[in-house]
Amino acid sequence: MHSISFNLASTSPGTRVGTLTLVRPEGQTITIHTPGLITSTSRGVVPHLSRDHCQSTEAIRWANIPFETFLEQSPPIPTYQTGPHPLHKFLGYEPSRNLLSMSIRDPHDGREMPPNGQNHISAYCVRGVRKVTSSDWRSHVEKCKPDIVFAMSDIPFTPPPYSQKRITKSLERSAAWLVDMLRPSDSGTHEGEDLASQPNVMVHMAGGASIAARKAFAETLDEALYAKEAEVLKPLKHLNDGILGYVFDLIPLRLSLKTENTILDGAPAVEDDDLDQGNTTRPVRALIADFIPLLEASLAPLPQSKLRSVNSTSCPHEVLQFIRDIGIDLFDARWAQRAADIGVALDFKFPLGEEPLDTLQQAHGKRDIGHNLYDTRYAHDFSRLASCFLDGASAPDLAKACACAACSPSAPTSHISHSYIDSFAEVKGSTILPPYSRAYLHHLLHTHEMSSHTLLVMHNITVLDAFFAGIRSVLSQDNGKERFVTEVARFEKEYDEKLTVFDQARVLWAEVERARGKGRLAREKAKQNETTLGTAVELE
Repeated sequence: MHSISFNLASTSPGTRVGTLTLVRPEGQTITIHTPGLITSTSRGVVPHLSRDHCQSTEAIRWANIPFETFLEQSPPIPTYQTGPHPLHKFLGYEPSRNLLSMSIRDPHDGREMPPNGQNHISAYCVRGVRKVTSSDWRSHVEKCKPDIVFAMSDIPFTPPPYSQKRITKSLERSAAWLVDMLRPSDSGTHEGEDLASQPNVMVHMAGGASIAARKAFAETLDEALYAKEAEVLKPLKHLNDGILGYVFDLIPLRLSLKTENTILDGAPAVEDDDLDQGNTTRPVRALIADFIPLLEASLAPLPQSKLRSVNSTSCPHEVLQFIRDIGIDLFDARWAQRAADIGVALDFKFPLGEEPLDTLQQAHGKRDIGHNLYDTRYAHDFSRLASCFLDGASAPDLAKACACAACSPSAPTSHISHSYIDSFAEVKGSTILPPYSRAYLHHLLHTHEMSSHTLLVMHNITVLDAFFAGIRSVLSQDNGKERFVTEVARFEKEYDEKLTVFDQARVLWAEVERARGKGRLAREKAKQNETTLGTAVELE
């Protein structure tokens, strides 16, 4: 069985730089530096990317698999796979390159669900809601053998606010289900045997929007085990001894905070339509200020040496503030991946540097963090996707270039042979080709070409990975904490935290999507006549 260790270079808030190391029995080692990113998946697949795309993108190192999407069949199809790395084999990930984690629910799904029970939670698959018990989840984990598993937690997705009794039940159930996940398997570890065969568990920090409840749950993790639990979990002395780290899901917190702020202020803090996207209608800083006391209450009683992860951030501004004020180690890449869905190519970096940035300046005085490539202004823009980085063909040092397949595409190292004569063709080494342009991506988006989103996903994840590399470089310096605070202030002053470019992109994306299908040419002709006063060329 593989082993995982997490080591911190420092533990002060805002200056956490660490290394997560996974060592497999075959001798393969995967190293993930923190602060860093976790790639989101749908049914185990990174949206818009094939297996080859994932293997060619160095930024994809940790991918999370929401298992609820496989629950339409019983037993779920992935549990039929065999071998030492069944989940990797089933989904096409390389054990030597990729770390896979498994959660029962999609952390970005904030839809209302039926209430959880004493022994089960409600999960959503393509055939509706399924009840998943703690023993079911443990069985799925033992068969799929993920590198990291998120323990089942009683997080309610019924309409808030929640009573004190409901919150108490949530804490008790989450702790009981964690005990069930940590107990030795009948076919695995027993007293005196190596704990390396046990799953590496991350736990969701329960308690909702109640500071007292969050503190109580955290203290439960660090209390000495006694009676039956102590006997079952030998040789663990505390629940915390068997935990790799802690997870904070922002979607249920946004739901709870929205209700509280509606009651207190008379106006909702978050629009319902934006919850899945993680977008807000008031300044990001105000929401972060709401989150910080809750996360601090969860972390205060616990050791600082454990891994810390946050799901469903909505922009780089939130990421920076969570790192500065709380010391979070890992963030999901969902918002950057969703940006590719609506045609946004990210274009920002950290730290800013001294050179001027060739990005769009908005009327509010801040720069967009990306380019809305649906916009017609890019129809004849033949520059690379990101101005903050060079492309592989023109960069004297590839470390300064965006390494994605859109900005630094590589020529194939071998020819596809269609006949015997092709075998005599000369094959040269890998060559970096010129980058794809904004105009080309604009064309692909407007013609509904799937490769447009593929290129954008690889680009956005690569830009986000470079963003975290820049954060680590600042934090690793002797005066890292002071400089990091200064650079965060510069970043917030330079870039638009309201993500205006995302709002504009959604409008244009919707217009292009509506133009698809039956009657498309007639609708486009009518639109051209409206915008050009009848001077448009007739559509054939």
